[in-house]
Amino acid sequence: MKFNYPLGKMGAMLLLALLLIQFPSLAQTKKATASGTISNEKGQPIEGVTVLVVNEKSPFKRVTQTNSKGAFSLSDLDAHGSFSFTFSHIGYAEKTLSAQTPDASGNIDLNVKMELSTASTNEEVVVIGYGKASKKDVTGSIKTIRAGDFNKGIINSPEELLQGKVAGVNVTSASGEPGSSQSITIRGPGGIRTDNTPLYVIDGLPLDNTSTGGTINPLSFINPTDIESIDVLKDASATAIYGTRGANGVVIVTTKKGKSGTSNLNYSFNGGFSKMARKLPVFSAEAYKQQVTALGGALQDFKGNTDWQDEISRTSFSHNHNIALSGGANKFTYYASGGLQQQNGILKGNDVKRYNGRFNMTQRLLEDRLLIEMNLAASNVVNTRPNIGSLIGGALSTNPTLPAYGEDGKPYAFQNGTNPLLTLALDKDITTTNRVLGNLSGSLTLMKGLVYKINFGVDNSSASRDIQSLPNLQPLRTGSLAAWNFINRNYLVENYLTYNTSFGKHKLTALAGHSYQKFWYQDRVFNVGNFPVSQVEPIYDPGTGTDLTSTRPKGTANTNELQSFFGRVNYQFNEKYLLTATLRADGSSKFGSNNKYGYFPSFSAAWVASKEEFMQHSIFSNLKLRAGYGQTGNQEIPPKITLAYFQSNTNSNNSYPLYPGNTYPSGTTYSRFANPDIQWEVSSQADAGVDFELLNGALSGTVDYFRKVTSKMLLKIIPADPIVPFQEQWTNAADMKVINEGLELDLNYKHTTGFGLTYSVGGNITFINNNVENSPYSIIPSGSASGSGLTSATINGYVNGQPIGTFYMLEFTGFDANGKSTYRDVNNDKLVNDKDRQPLGSALPKKMYNAWFNVYYKGFDLNTNFNGVAGNKIYDNTANANFYKLLLSKGVNTTAEAIQYPQEAVTNEAPVSSRFLKPGDFFRLNNLTLGYNFNTKKLGISRWVSNLRLSLTGQNLFVITPYNGYDPEVNTDRTIDGVLSYGIDYLSYPKARSFLLGLNVTF
Repeated sequence: MKFNYPLGKMGAMLLLALLLIQFPSLAQTKKATASGTISNEKGQPIEGVTVLVVNEKSPFKRVTQTNSKGAFSLSDLDAHGSFSFTFSHIGYAEKTLSAQTPDASGNIDLNVKMELSTASTNEEVVVIGYGKASKKDVTGSIKTIRAGDFNKGIINSPEELLQGKVAGVNVTSASGEPGSSQSITIRGPGGIRTDNTPLYVIDGLPLDNTSTGGTINPLSFINPTDIESIDVLKDASATAIYGTRGANGVVIVTTKKGKSGTSNLNYSFNGGFSKMARKLPVFSAEAYKQQVTALGGALQDFKGNTDWQDEISRTSFSHNHNIALSGGANKFTYYASGGLQQQNGILKGNDVKRYNGRFNMTQRLLEDRLLIEMNLAASNVVNTRPNIGSLIGGALSTNPTLPAYGEDGKPYAFQNGTNPLLTLALDKDITTTNRVLGNLSGSLTLMKGLVYKINFGVDNSSASRDIQSLPNLQPLRTGSLAAWNFINRNYLVENYLTYNTSFGKHKLTALAGHSYQKFWYQDRVFNVGNFPVSQVEPIYDPGTGTDLTSTRPKGTANTNELQSFFGRVNYQFNEKYLLTATLRADGSSKFGSNNKYGYFPSFSAAWVASKEEFMQHSIFSNLKLRAGYGQTGNQEIPPKITLAYFQSNTNSNNSYPLYPGNTYPSGTTYSRFANPDIQWEVSSQADAGVDFELLNGALSGTVDYFRKVTSKMLLKIIPADPIVPFQEQWTNAADMKVINEGLELDLNYKHTTGFGLTYSVGGNITFINNNVENSPYSIIPSGSASGSGLTSATINGYVNGQPIGTFYMLEFTGFDANGKSTYRDVNNDKLVNDKDRQPLGSALPKKMYNAWFNVYYKGFDLNTNFNGVAGNKIYDNTANANFYKLLLSKGVNTTAEAIQYPQEAVTNEAPVSSRFLKPGDFFRLNNLTLGYNFNTKKLGISRWVSNLRLSLTGQNLFVITPYNGYDPEVNTDRTIDGVLSYGIDYLSYPKARSFLLGLNVTF
C-alpha cells in the first residue's frame, strides 16, 4: 500500500503565497538599530549572551549573540515599534527590558549588567520533539548532554560521547575494533526479533537504523566535534510525539550553528597511540611444552618462542584533524567544517579513515517572519580489516614453539595449521561508505504566536564491501572474492504548525503536524572463486576467477513508507502547574490492511512545588514533581510479511501430490499466507520523577521510577496447523510481555572556593529488572555457540519468568570418578539431556553506575569519568571452544584455565554449560583528561587567537573485573534467525588503552 502525499506541495505553495502577500508592505517600513554591551557583576564583558528582541506591536522576533567584547547590534528594526529585549546566558539569571523605543535618530542604546543565576540548570533549553523548551517547563524524563561534558579521546560515533553520562542508558562497546557498532539501550530492551536501538534524530531528520553495509557503525558518519548537544528522551511522555519510532527511546543530536556578530576559525587536533589493554594469558613456549608433556600429548617442538598475540597486534597511531569556520550577521549565520580521522586498530591490517564535511546556515527574511535553515553533511569512511575471528583464534591456539617467520623473512609455512601472519597476508575485508545527509526547512510566522514550518530531508548512503581471500600454494588455497553493494535512502517531508500564547497566569503551546517518510534499501552480492596465484589481487580483476557457479549471485530490495499525524498541547498555569498531552497516529506499509495505523497517546503533568509560597524559605531552590504515562509503537520488522508469498520449484519435494501414492510434481506453492491482521508492537510506559536543586543550585539531581511494558510482541512462529505448506509465519503473540522496571538517580554538585578553585562531582546509578512473561514457548533461542563440537548449540534465550538474555544451559557440577564432567539432573530422571537445561543468570546488568569528577583552577582542568555495571554474566565462548584439557593434549595452545581441574580427564569434552559462564561486573576508568587553557592576552596574541588549549587524554586506563577474557564489555553478535543475542564473548576484538595529545585553537 502506498500513501498519497499532497501536503508537501500545498505547504510550499502556502509559503510562497504568504511571502508575496507580505513583501509589498514590508518594503516601506522605516528602519531602526539597537545596540549595546552586556557585562557581568564585575563589569567584565560576556561573550555569547543570547539577545532576543520582540516587537510588542507586531509578530516580529529576532535573535543574536554578543561577540568577544560583549557587544551586540541589531539593524532593520521598525522605527515606530516598541520592543522587548531578553538577555540569557547559561550561569546567569535571565533579564528582560520592555517598552524600548528608538530615539529620534532611530537608535536604541542598551548597557546591561547580568547577575549570576541561583538555579542555572533550571534555565537550560532542551530539545524536544519538533521544538525546544526550557528545562523548567519539561514534564517528561529528558537528559541533555552538552559539548563541554562529552567524553574525550578517540570518538567514532555519538553513542560514545554519551557513555556513562545518562542514567538508564546502557552503551556497550561490543568490540574494540575501530568504528564497530555500539549497542545502546534506554531503560532496557523490549523487542524479541526487532532492534532495540533508539531512534536517532539529527537536526530534525529521523534516521533509519538499517546498517549502511559492512561492520562499520551506521552513525560513524557524524563528526563528534560538530555536535553541540545530545538530548536523550527516555519516557513515553517525551517520546510519544515520535510514535512508532520512539519505542526504544529517542536520541536527538543537534549540530553546531553560527552566531550573529562573531566570526571564528577553529582548528582542533588530537593524536596519540593505543595498545592492547590486556592480553589473554596463553602458555609461553616453555610452559606449553611442560603442560603438553604432562598430559601425555604428542608434543611438536619447533624450537621457537613466539607470542602470537604480539605478532598480530601493534602499537597503533591515530590522528584527528578538524577545522570549522562560523559566524554571521544579524540575519544570516553559518557554520562550515571539515574533518579527517585516521585510526589504526591495535590488530595489524585494521584501519579506519573518515573524511567528513558539514555546512549549516540560517537566513532570516521578511522582518524575521521567515527563517530558512539548512543542514548538510557528507562523509566518506573506509574501513580495512583482516579476518578478525581467524586471526584472533589462530593467535590464541597456535603452537608457540613455531617461529613467526622463516629464513626467507616471510611468514613461516607449516602443514598442520595456518600461521596467523599468513591470515594477515591473505585475507582482507574493505568497506567503503559514502553518505550525504541534509535537510532544508522554512519557518514562517503567520501571525503573532503562530508559526508554520515545512521540513524536507534526505539521507542517502551507499557502500561497497569486498571480502577477499588470496590464493596460495602452501597451504593450498584457491582464493575467493565476495563483492557486496548496499544502497540506503531515506526521504522526509514534514509540515506542522506551532502556536504560543499567554494570558494572565496561563501559558499555552499547541503543535499539530503531518509527516511522511519513505525508506528504500537494496543489497547485492557476487561471489567468484578459484583464482590463480598472481601479482594481481582478485579485488582488482575478478574476471581471473573461474568458479562462478558454486555460489549464485543474490540480493534483496525493500521499501517502507510511514505516514503520521501528530499533535501536542503544553499548558502552564502560574509557572507552577504544567500539563502535556500528545497523540500520534502512525501508518506503516509494513502492516496489513486491517491494522495499517497505530495510535499512540501520552499524558504527563508536573508541579513546581518550589514556587509555592510555603516553600519560599525551604532548602530547595527548585523542586519539581513529574508523572506521566504514554504508549509508543514498534514496526522494525521485515517488509511485505503481511502479503502472500509464492515460490516456484522444480523439486518435487516442495509440491502437493495429485493422487494418493503419486509423485510430487513441480509447481508453484505457498511459502507464506497473507496476514492482514499483524499490528504494531506496543510499549506502555509509566514514569514518576523528581527534579531538585539545593544550596542555591550547587547540588542538583533527578530521581525517576519507571515501568515499561512491551506487548503484542512481533514473533515469527511455527504454524499450529501441521499441514500448512510453509514452516513459519509472523504474528503478534497475544499475551506475551516484556517488562522493564527500575529506579534512576542522578546527582551533581558544583562549588567554587574562595581562592578560585572550581570543582564538580557527580554520578548516576540505575537499578533495573527485566522480565519475560507469557511467552508461547518454553524458550526462544537467541544465542548460538561456535567452535568445534559446539555447532547448533544454543547459549541464551527468552524464558518465561526470566530477563531477556537469560543463559539457558546445563549446570556444571564437577567431575565423576572417571574425570568426566557432571551436570545437575534437574528433573531427577537419572538422565542428563536438554530437558535439564535451566536459567542460570542474564547478560543484562541489574545495576549500572557512573561517576565523574572535574576540577578547574587558573587555566588548568582535570576531568575524569568512571563507569561500571553489576549483576550480569558473560558466556565465554572463546574459552569453551579453545581452553580445555583435551585440546591442549592435542597440541593446541590454551590458558591455565584448561588445567584448573587436576581431576579432569584428558579425554573430557566441553559442551555448552555453566562451566564457562562468568561474572560480567566491572568498574572502569573510562576517560581522564588534563588540560590547560592559555591566557592569550598575557601571551600577546589575543588580537589573533581568542582561545588556545592543550590537553592530554587517557582512555580505558584500568578496569576492575572478575572476568578473565579480553574485556567484560562485550556482546558478540550470535543472533539466531533474527532473535537478538546478549552477553556472548567469542574471539572478540581486544579493547585498547589509548593516550592522546590534543590542541584546540580559535582565531
